[in-house]
Amino acid sequence: MRVFVAGASGAIGSRLVPQLIDRGHEVIGTHRTSGSAGRVREVGAEPVALDLLDAQAVREAVLQAQPDAIVHQATALSDLRDFKHFDRSFAQTNRLRIEGTDALLAAAREAGVRRFVAQSYASAFYAREGGPVKTEDDPLDPDPVPAMRETVAAMRHLDEAVTRAGGIVLRYGGFYGAANDGMVEPVRKRLFPIVGNGEGVSSFIHLDDAAAATVLALEHGRPGAYNVVDDEPAPVREWLPVLAEVLGAKPPRRVPRWLARLFAGEAVVMMGTESRGASNAKAKRELGWQLRYPSWRQGFAAAY
Repeated sequence: MRVFVAGASGAIGSRLVPQLIDRGHEVIGTHRTSGSAGRVREVGAEPVALDLLDAQAVREAVLQAQPDAIVHQATALSDLRDFKHFDRSFAQTNRLRIEGTDALLAAAREAGVRRFVAQSYASAFYAREGGPVKTEDDPLDPDPVPAMRETVAAMRHLDEAVTRAGGIVLRYGGFYGAANDGMVEPVRKRLFPIVGNGEGVSSFIHLDDAAAATVLALEHGRPGAYNVVDDEPAPVREWLPVLAEVLGAKPPRRVPRWLARLFAGEAVVMMGTESRGASNAKAKRELGWQLRYPSWRQGFAAAY
C-alpha cells in the first residue's frame, strides 16, 4: 500500500516507517521541523512538511499524496517534565488528538482512504475499579482525576472518532527503548518514587514491538480498538526497582500519597496507586502478533 504516516519522525514513527518499507509498502512521512525531513528520508520515506493543526494543509497533503492508508502517530511528547500540571503539559498533544485527528479523518473521507490507524493509550485510561488488567471491552475511566480530564477527553475523542469512521485505534502501553527516553534520568536521579502502596498497574511496550503490531493492524486489522502492550502488566512497586537496577541506580524512594500529591500532583498519585493495566490477548489473537520482548523485564535489559 501507499501509506501516509503522520508523525513519521517521532519515537514510534521512526521505527514504524522502516518496518512498513520492509513489508513492501511505500511511505509518505510527515514532519514539523526542517531538521526532521532528513530523518524521515533516512528511514526510507518521502518527507512532507505538515502542521496537522492546519486542516486545509492536511487536506491538500493527503489529496496530493493519494494514499491507500493513513497512520496517525503525531504527538508532542518530548521533554515532558511537569506532571503536576498534567493537562497543561499535554495541551499540544491533546490538540493533535482532537483537531489533528478530525482533519486527517476529513481528508481521508474526501480522498477515499479506507484504512485508518491511530495512536491511543492504554495505561491510566481504563476505569479504576475491578481487576488490575483490562480488555478493550472494559469501560474507560468515567471520572478522571481533575488534572487529567482534558487529556483523557482528548484520547476518548480520538478513540470514538476513529472507530466511528471504521478505523483502528491502537492503545499502546508506555513506550520505552528510545534514545531520549524521558524515564531514564529521573530514575537514575531517584526522582521517580514509589508512591504509597505502589499498586498502580502499568503496561509497557518496546517501540519495536509497537511498530510491528501497527504494521499488522494496518495490513489486516479489523475496525475497533486493540491494546498494544506486553504480556506482563505490573504494579509500580515491581517494575520500578527492576528499571533502577538495570540503569545502575539506587533503589527508588518511597513516599506517602500526601507528599507525592503535594510535590508531583494528583495524576502521579493516581498512576502510582490506582491505574489499571491492559491485556494484549485480542491483538495477539486477531493480528498474529508475536512480541520480541514479551515482558519489560527482558525489554528494559535489552534497551538500557
